[in-house]
Amino acid sequence: MITLTDVHKAFGSNKVLQGITLEVPRGTSCVIIGGSGTGKSVLLKCVLGLITPDSGDICVDGTPVQDGDRDAFLARFGMLFQGGALFDSLPVWQNVAFRLMRGALKRPKAEAREIAIEKLRRVGLSPDVAEKFPAELSGGMQKRVSLARAIAAEPEIIFFDEPTTGLDPIMSGVINDLIREIVTEMGATAMTITHDMTSVRAIADTVAMLHGGKIRWTGPVSEMDACNDPYVDQFIHGRPTGPIETLR
Repeated sequence: MITLTDVHKAFGSNKVLQGITLEVPRGTSCVIIGGSGTGKSVLLKCVLGLITPDSGDICVDGTPVQDGDRDAFLARFGMLFQGGALFDSLPVWQNVAFRLMRGALKRPKAEAREIAIEKLRRVGLSPDVAEKFPAELSGGMQKRVSLARAIAAEPEIIFFDEPTTGLDPIMSGVINDLIREIVTEMGATAMTITHDMTSVRAIADTVAMLHGGKIRWTGPVSEMDACNDPYVDQFIHGRPTGPIETLR
């Protein structure tokens, strides 16, 4: 579903992506791990066409990301942002239905609200939450609302940017389980950025380790612990010493 071939991207002298080659098969969940500032978010933005690579090719379902109708292209994606990115001034149901009431996906208001409430139910929130505002919800509930918004338009591809950031271990487990269940139910292709190794083990089919602008290792999550790559080993076990330099 998603292929990146020798993708390079620099910002001035800062070479962020230095030859990324990666394949994400249709209907699978790929988790990208790596330290802060290694280019994980830049990679996702390149796939979405928000950033244009300096060289290399990126295709979604066989079509280069810069080709064709942008609205139709973006309509295939759902996104759960790191901080939730809910609109404070809109009630919950309008946050969930935001895309459904605009552009090519536009639905009548009543229909959009009905879909929003159904998606809220899917993530474990009752209909009475629909009229509340984000500030009235806990962090875990806000994350569920963000997940409901990500799946509201039944996307083929869903991106998850640090889905458990700021959540306690129990709520993180709940969100991980929801992501796994929903992606499987929808048959969607998923790409996730996370530092949370518990999330990696819960939601990944495959794992890609990004470091130094390159994919250091990629493979099934079941082989991650035994991959013998020193970068992967240091990162997944949180060791302060190893080939990944740390600021002291």
